[in-house]
Amino acid sequence: MNFFTGEYNHQLDAKNRIRIPFKLKRDLGENYYFTRGTDNCIFILPEEVAKEQLERISEVKMTDVEKRRGARSFAKSFVAAEEDNQGRVVLPASLREFARIDKDVVFCGVGKRIELWSKEVYDKYFEGDDSQYDEFFNMLDI
Repeated sequence: MNFFTGEYNHQLDAKNRIRIPFKLKRDLGENYYFTRGTDNCIFILPEEVAKEQLERISEVKMTDVEKRRGARSFAKSFVAAEEDNQGRVVLPASLREFARIDKDVVFCGVGKRIELWSKEVYDKYFEGDDSQYDEFFNMLDI
């Protein structure tokens, strides 16, 4: 399994298509999925990671009311990516709206997944992080 790292700025075209940066795409594989992420980003998951996540969701007990809702919300947002012959993929409207994506986007590699953010949301989320880097890093406990 390869790991995704780095930060890449891109734009949606007029038809709401994106092209995943080559450095990320080469390890993503041919089959991958978009799904709602956290903090208004979109997760892009290689097929094997998507299957792992869906397997974990299927283990949620049907009687667990709190987890059941989260499992349904996450699972229903999975969309298989369908690339055109030029390697572009249309970003579904429901995910664009969820992530508040208009045109400018940022791809961010985060280990087993890629996150796709609206540039505006991304910049606001990470505002001031440089001055608090050590504090955030230490929370990782690695």
